[in-house]
Amino acid sequence: MISHPLARGALHDIVDELAALLLAASCAGCAKPGALLCAVCRRQLTPSPTQTVTPDGLVVRAALAFDGVAARCIRRLKGEGETLLARPLGRTLAEPLVAEVVSGVLIVPVPTSRSAFRQRGYRVPELLARGAGVRASRILVPGATKADQRGLDVRERRANVSGSIRTRRRGEGQRIALLDDVVTTGATLDEAARVLTEAGFEVVSAIALAATPRHRRLIGDSSATRRK
Repeated sequence: MISHPLARGALHDIVDELAALLLAASCAGCAKPGALLCAVCRRQLTPSPTQTVTPDGLVVRAALAFDGVAARCIRRLKGEGETLLARPLGRTLAEPLVAEVVSGVLIVPVPTSRSAFRQRGYRVPELLARGAGVRASRILVPGATKADQRGLDVRERRANVSGSIRTRRRGEGQRIALLDDVVTTGATLDEAARVLTEAGFEVVSAIALAATPRHRRLIGDSSATRRK
């Protein structure tokens, strides 16, 4: 079932801001007291679609650039337990995710590592899907333990993620759209796509909340090529 995140967004915003007020929260974007997100920072989360291409040629559509207000909000969500931010951040993904679901595509999040789940207690891509009002299919699960990706170059990241993802079941040609929170080099998405393809699924697209600036291109950039 697909709920409509935009129709319910205003009510959720009111509830979230009341909770933020009771908890004496500060704006995740600018640290202004008394709000989960102030009006100015909410406007900074208006989708600005870009795309990046992974080393294996998978085109990834990203709603935001990983900088400024967006980066600060994502860090609060991922590193500081601010799960209420999954609603406004997830809504930036509503349009592309709902479009995929309507066309019969399954939304499959990139799996959260076991260590990250133990630390956080939640899976960020799944929270984002919920914030966007779509149901995610947990077809992928963590495989072998991988090292922290931070500080690794493209080659090191590809080696690091090898074997780190596995599928829970075989596919029968079902079409898949991968979902991730932040795409840097795309090595994790490539590994997820490889595992799904070998299991009998068809990966038709990848969608991310944000892309790091050095890897993103504006939608429509002719230098980006689609996966063959």
